[in-house]
Amino acid sequence: MPNSTYSHPSVLALSFGQMTEVKYLYGAIVFLIFLMIAVSSSTVIGTIILHRTLHEPMYIFIAALCMNGLYGSICFFPALFVNLVSQIQTISYISCLIQIFGIHTYIGCEITVLAAMAFDRYVCICNPLRYNSLMTSSNVFKLIGAAWLYIIIIITIHVILTIRLPLCGSVIEKIYCDNWSVVRLSCIDTTLNNIFGLLITSVTSLLPGCIFISYVKILMVCTKSSKDVRAKALQTCTPHLVSLTYFATNILCEILLLRFPVNTMPYELKIIISVQAYVLAPLLNPLMYGLKMREIRVKIGHIFYIKKS
Repeated sequence: MPNSTYSHPSVLALSFGQMTEVKYLYGAIVFLIFLMIAVSSSTVIGTIILHRTLHEPMYIFIAALCMNGLYGSICFFPALFVNLVSQIQTISYISCLIQIFGIHTYIGCEITVLAAMAFDRYVCICNPLRYNSLMTSSNVFKLIGAAWLYIIIIITIHVILTIRLPLCGSVIEKIYCDNWSVVRLSCIDTTLNNIFGLLITSVTSLLPGCIFISYVKILMVCTKSSKDVRAKALQTCTPHLVSLTYFATNILCEILLLRFPVNTMPYELKIIISVQAYVLAPLLNPLMYGLKMREIRVKIGHIFYIKKS
């Protein structure tokens, strides 16, 4: 059959499985998690914006990380909530493409912002004499802009390559849309999509390796420094390492499940693995930075104390 006879389905079906049997319970949980992410992220972002003493590179990067988590949650949770409380679990083709762009840019920006944060810590600890000249406010915002722009460009190309594909199926084997779930429905050869996807995955995957190398060098410098320097370095670097390790592990598991599906794995477990990067990571970052880092924690306390007074 000629390719011209194929088209894009106007509506795609999502696979919620037995989740629909207790959909209102899951809907309430999803709404609660989204509310917690929105409140915690907004609190950290607002605190950093309102206090000039927090207008330093490290805190600006933290605000950018929380903004990205909030952005990813907005791309993921509202659509999930609507489908959970609906009679049928579907999504329009256009909405699916928008969600693909949203969640993939969120994932990419999470990694690139963490890379920028690692560079900031590396310069601060390993080259402190040049820190103030290198990490000016202008350069910090340029780094954040470059981190976002790089991901937006490559994901835009990725989505355009997906749009060109005619689809023979209309069932997404997940509770949300991602690029590979749509590409696998294609009626024609997807070699170009696979090559480009492998290329950007490989390039982006180099960043976590570079981040870990920078932290190894930081630890080497700390071993030769005073006790106070080591304590301060560990206080600022530990949240970054936890965020990176957790996020990278989740994304790796997700990629492996997509490319090498395990048919014997329970569907509920697959769902839990696939949504962790969108659920726990945006919640973990503001809580960890807001509670772990004393400067932010104290300023948050001041805000609520003033409101209470």
